[in-house]
Amino acid sequence: MSYNKTKTDSALGLRVHQHLVAAGVETPVTRNGYTRTEKIEKIEAHFDSIMEILGLDLEDDSLTDTPKRVAKMYVNEIFWGLDYDAFPKCTTVDNKMNYDEMVVERNINVQSNCEHHFVIIDGLATVAYIPNQKVLGLSKINRVVEYFAKRPQIQERLTEQIYYALQYILDTDNIAVVVDAQHYCVKSRGVEDVGSSTITSKLGGCFKADHQARAEFMSIVNR
Repeated sequence: MSYNKTKTDSALGLRVHQHLVAAGVETPVTRNGYTRTEKIEKIEAHFDSIMEILGLDLEDDSLTDTPKRVAKMYVNEIFWGLDYDAFPKCTTVDNKMNYDEMVVERNINVQSNCEHHFVIIDGLATVAYIPNQKVLGLSKINRVVEYFAKRPQIQERLTEQIYYALQYILDTDNIAVVVDAQHYCVKSRGVEDVGSSTITSKLGGCFKADHQARAEFMSIVNR
């Protein structure tokens, strides 16, 4: 999904960013001060040079607009999760019903890009939590996963970022995250192993300390 400025909460994004920094799991970034428009213009100019170095003819009608297309894709589609102004609104409600069992969201789409080669990471996430005082709208879990996927990533950090963001938003440690994905830096280059996938997990609170809760969650993941 592309960046959608109508469903964002920049103030929450800043607080989540600070929480991730404190936890040591933030993406290594610098604040260069460029606007979205400036980023697109600069990336377009640099990608123009890359294509010329590769020997591609930018006068060809199939290639002439490619630098602009790539620049807009980077900023507005596949890397918009670098912008905390774009952090999704995450509306919570009081847990007035005192619900104390798992809430599990399965098969959440994960489409990201490896920060080592800028090629695709493609997979699924399962996220669970046990409410304390707050209950989160279900689509917000998907949006949090999507947000952190839309940046150059390694899967281990992606898993940690989803966990710590939800820990802050829900004010509980009782959260579990599992990501199962294929990496095209493994599949399409290097070892060229087309059949393998990578599984990462982050378990907190009762999901880590209580073997029954852990087993119940993992049975749902593997179902």
